[in-house]
Amino acid sequence: MKLVRSIKEMAALSKKYKGRGEAIGFVPTMGALHKGHISLICRARKECKIVVVSIFVNPAQFGPKDDLKRYPRNLGADTNICRREGVDIIFSPNREEIYPKNYKTYLAIDDLGRVLCGKFRSGHFRGVATIVTKLFNIISPDFAYFGQKDAQQAIIIKKLVRDLNMPLEVKVLPIVRERDGLAMSSRNTYLNREQREDAAVLYQALRMAGVLIKKGSRSSKEIIRRMRLMILKKKSARIQYISVFDLKEFKPVKRIKGKILIALAVFFGKTRLIDNMIIKA
Repeated sequence: MKLVRSIKEMAALSKKYKGRGEAIGFVPTMGALHKGHISLICRARKECKIVVVSIFVNPAQFGPKDDLKRYPRNLGADTNICRREGVDIIFSPNREEIYPKNYKTYLAIDDLGRVLCGKFRSGHFRGVATIVTKLFNIISPDFAYFGQKDAQQAIIIKKLVRDLNMPLEVKVLPIVRERDGLAMSSRNTYLNREQREDAAVLYQALRMAGVLIKKGSRSSKEIIRRMRLMILKKKSARIQYISVFDLKEFKPVKRIKGKILIALAVFFGKTRLIDNMIIKA
């Protein structure tokens, strides 16, 4: 396994692999690797000759009130995980390598980036789209792997690749969960014991919504009301949003029909967690 710090070296290695006809699988991360990331790496390892994992905490996707400074960083532990899982290259550039002095170019994201998380995190998806595009240009992957937990991000990136005619395939893999259903996240480490116990309610609320829809409930308003009641029974919980979206149009719906995405963001103490579930009515 090779640790690469410079864009020039990473691009040269990718060019060499592409010249040999070796498929490159790419897993973009901000480090603090967990079982969710590992599931992406394992799929890439099965499907590609070369596996590249990026580790870069992207400042462009953090707002002024976000947790950039305290975001967990442990390159040593991440390196050990990547080595164990058979990763070929870790690409871990420093901030100045990616965003040099006088950097001015960012990708604008239209309506897809202004709803759900984008409504509350101004500029977040502009930062995500920019760094992902830069990494795709540097690494030239054939396949890129993302998790369903960041559903809006995955939808935006698939649209980005399609709209800009990028020659790669984006694969979105299922959410990996703890035993109690909590979605794996680097931010779970911020939770104290009470908050961690309370956070399991997110999956419970999503499962309840699925049961209600299966039994015939079609009112988004009623589904959201029932979810809110369940979540707010937990003392440390503060709901930012719960939304029901049509997956085709990616717009909120009043009447549930076909495939829908139920997405939510909830604070437990100061820690913001997201989760979602795709349900077919």
